[in-house]
Amino acid sequence: MKSLDDRLAGRLSELRVERGWSLDELARRTDVSRSTLSRLERAEISPTAALLGSLCAAYGLTMSRLLAEVEAEPPQLVRAERQLVWRDEESGFTRRSVSPPHPGLRGEIVEGVLRPGADISYEGPPVPGIEQHIWVLDGALEVTAGGGVHEIRAGDCLRFRLWGASRFHCPGPVPVRYAVMVVLP
Repeated sequence: MKSLDDRLAGRLSELRVERGWSLDELARRTDVSRSTLSRLERAEISPTAALLGSLCAAYGLTMSRLLAEVEAEPPQLVRAERQLVWRDEESGFTRRSVSPPHPGLRGEIVEGVLRPGADISYEGPPVPGIEQHIWVLDGALEVTAGGGVHEIRAGDCLRFRLWGASRFHCPGPVPVRYAVMVVLP
């Protein structure tokens, strides 16, 4: 059975081919080098959160939807031990797909954990106007979206529609654990 990185590489290649884009065209759309994209599609490297964010924006997909596409048919009930977990060790980000996306539904729930000092920026949303509800479970999270900077502490919830760039930063001194409810427009 292929690894998650191998299945993800294959799906990213399929998405590019389905759109009739060359690697050069995808590089232009994402501002990621052609060689990096080529190595990613051959599963020679694992994507960072920021790189996946750029690719998802180019393809008009949420990260959860992309990751769900490389999974088998998602069941209605997903036990904790079966939830897809993806780690970007370089940026200090761990992402758990708590409630996987489903073609017939518009919402999903994702758990994120950022180590102290972690800082992840996304150039734009995967789908313009996507709705997000961010509920901090432990620690503190600084979110930049819609031209504003919001510090969210344990128990707080920030909600917004995303049209432009966003940034997630863990100011520390402890990791932040948060849930994101993502709702497609």
